[in-house]
Amino acid sequence: MALEKPYKDVPGTTIFDADQSRKGYWLNQFCMSLMKAENREKFKADERAYLDQWAMTEEQKQAVLDRDLNRCIALGGNIYFLAKIGATDGRSFQQMAGSMTGMTEEEYRQMMAAGGRSAEGNRYAGEHGDAQPHRQPQGAAGQKKGN
Repeated sequence: MALEKPYKDVPGTTIFDADQSRKGYWLNQFCMSLMKAENREKFKADERAYLDQWAMTEEQKQAVLDRDLNRCIALGGNIYFLAKIGATDGRSFQQMAGSMTGMTEEEYRQMMAAGGRSAEGNRYAGEHGDAQPHRQPQGAAGQKKGN
């Protein structure tokens, strides 16, 4: 029996759950291999040959080669593992996050220093288009307030 996953409706968000973990297992294992200096050197010397040693899908390999971190996440990558690719490339986490949001490192840093990204438009879309209807305040009769 499949689990209900209401979080699948959160726009722009990929939740790293058990299904994502299974999908990205070899991608994440590759990333973790980059913790060893000798593996980083092998990867930098011939990225394609190194990736071909892993049981990743072709789409996962191409996403790594393209440094398309958003695609890597969609394909099961975990951001904390994917950070190893950025570190191998000499990139900071802020540089990586900026690239994932279409911002420069400085724009990303300023946005985060100002309190982060607005949650507007990134809420769970409920049955009737309401944001998180199961969490809306309820009146005495179980009706949503304001109705």
